[in-house]
Amino acid sequence: MSSSNVATMKKAVQQLRFEASINRVKVSQAAVELQQFCLQNALQDPLLTGVSSSTNPFRPQKVCSFL
Repeated sequence: MSSSNVATMKKAVQQLRFEASINRVKVSQAAVELQQFCLQNALQDPLLTGVSSSTNPFRPQKVCSFL
């Protein structure tokens, strides 16, 4: 075995050990937490509540015209 091959394998083992040490969250638990977050923040979500025309930076600009 060449030294570069051994070094590559050591890096792979190190990466696998790192990935194995990461704490995992079950999908069902993540879904419950996401649902709770969405419900808690629904009143502040402009996509759900809408944006008032006075605070909307994308509203059509008023045109002034002098006759």
